[in-house]
Amino acid sequence: MNVEQVLISTRVAKAGMTVRELFDECDRANTPGLPFCDVSGRIIGRVTLKNVLKHGCLPDYVVETAHILGEQFSNLQDIQAEVELLLNNTVDQYKQEPHLSITPTSSAVKALAMMEREDTSYIFVVDEGRYKGTVTIHHLASMLARCGDPLT
Repeated sequence: MNVEQVLISTRVAKAGMTVRELFDECDRANTPGLPFCDVSGRIIGRVTLKNVLKHGCLPDYVVETAHILGEQFSNLQDIQAEVELLLNNTVDQYKQEPHLSITPTSSAVKALAMMEREDTSYIFVVDEGRYKGTVTIHHLASMLARCGDPLT
């Protein structure tokens, strides 16, 4: 099985895309992030849900003290106000380095091995410099569960 059989087509993030649009697209496609592309479509980075939420919703002191926070800890009013602002921000400020990628004809085993080596659960699929979609460990496992065929 090659990754082309399980890739999920998604939009790409570009300068000016809002965080709300990122969240909506990642939710629709069940992916943890999107490639960030320049105007020519070349991948120049990535934007992930984890990075946006970490930097947009969690003050450092909350992260540093998470292990001692009580179960009832809530700053809901503060978080709701922050989230409203966050959703209207552009994703530009959350752009990270480009993520690993493979070609559409790469095997599922290669995708899994690369994800394991880089300790990630997704990989971008790129063909001749153009983004084709994303493959996640969840999508690979789901396909295997449905078909029952060994990885090839």
